[in-house]
Amino acid sequence: MFDLTDVQISESHDIRIIGAPFDGTVSFRPGARFGPAAIREASDGVETWSPILDADLESVSYADAGDLELPMGSVEAALGIIREAVEDTLNDEAIPFVLGGEHLVSLPAIEAVYRKFPDLVVVQLDAHADQRQDYLGVKLSHACVMRRVGEVIGQEHIRQIGIRSGTREEYRLMRDYATLTTFRPEDLKALREWIGDRPLYLTVDLDVFDPAFFPGTGTPEPGGIDWWTFQRFIQ
Repeated sequence: MFDLTDVQISESHDIRIIGAPFDGTVSFRPGARFGPAAIREASDGVETWSPILDADLESVSYADAGDLELPMGSVEAALGIIREAVEDTLNDEAIPFVLGGEHLVSLPAIEAVYRKFPDLVVVQLDAHADQRQDYLGVKLSHACVMRRVGEVIGQEHIRQIGIRSGTREEYRLMRDYATLTTFRPEDLKALREWIGDRPLYLTVDLDVFDPAFFPGTGTPEPGGIDWWTFQRFIQ
């Protein structure tokens, strides 16, 4: 069986798992900060072999850095700690695999990766656009994360899939920059061609799944994807 807790930081690894237990800006149901611990606990019951991908996790070189200690009272301080952890990972020539946590934890991770790879592109799987200029006057919010990402890498370097909730302004922005795409096979083929050989940061908000399959997310939206659609996307 696969267990994330079995492997710790070693001298050499290709992928570093980083827990970012933060949900300081959630606007509906809190609890995403317990995500990294829950994923580790559930991993103990997962087989290492995937017949769909024809691959085995036992052949993956990874290390688990554990959960970051993030202050509950300061969004900026928490994001700074996440950014530093991802920078350290990249400096060690490893790929960061960040477990959230709310979606805002993706911002400092993307900032760190962009500093090392200025031709970075970002693909977002999500129910929500997260393209607000601010939410209740706050710019560092889970509802604004992709707007902030666009200010870092440029909206033209973002593609968004699964979006089914947003404001009129958000949809205008996404259409202006053609960030929206779908899970249709022809669109996924075009997405792969758009990515090309450029470095990719994939950010997955679990509310991209339909609440029938993933009811425990903080801000569920009807009309999401099922597991098999996600599998086809990964393939």
